[in-house]
Amino acid sequence: MSSKKRTRPKGSKERILDFFLANVGKVLNSKDIQAASGGAVEWARRVRELRNEDGYQILTHRDRADLKPGQYLMETTHRLPAFKRGISKEVRAWVLERNGYTCQMCGLAAGDPDPFNPSRTVRLTIGHIVDKSKGGDDSPQNLRAVCTNCNEGLQNTSLPKPERIHLLSQIRRAKRDDQYAVLMWLMEKFKHELRSEGWINQNDKQTPCASAS
Repeated sequence: MSSKKRTRPKGSKERILDFFLANVGKVLNSKDIQAASGGAVEWARRVRELRNEDGYQILTHRDRADLKPGQYLMETTHRLPAFKRGISKEVRAWVLERNGYTCQMCGLAAGDPDPFNPSRTVRLTIGHIVDKSKGGDDSPQNLRAVCTNCNEGLQNTSLPKPERIHLLSQIRRAKRDDQYAVLMWLMEKFKHELRSEGWINQNDKQTPCASAS
């Protein structure tokens, strides 16, 4: 009987990672990635796992304007803080929608130009309000949308929070169309709360009139 240990064959995810690591800084297409995976049907899912769960900076056309659909690029081997499996996709989606797809630290929205790299757009992740090392949990109430820059600590300072009276004065001075745009944005951001309190119905088609004060 041979004393040599039998090595476990690499899975499709490991094969894809090896392919990216061997081609850092190069644009790869979906056909070559699937071939590198060993022909796996769910190769795209494995790429998402490497990015979202393992933190590898694998970019697509949503991140860089010079990339076409079906093209991928690993810029660096440096890994970002990533999603944990303990936070479900449903919870992530709910938190992002609740926060209006806006970073709760610097105010940038998903898709805005990245201030640290203009060729990329802002990408949001989920951060803890109270860190888990300090007793925080993964409940939606302890989660918030943050951009990857703030999550990494790249934003040295966050935008100052305007005082309520100043914020309201600016809205009052704005044009009617701009005031309406603010109203629509706020209704979209707080629609879960508005629905639970009866201000909008289940189909988001009606808003009962508030009683005059």
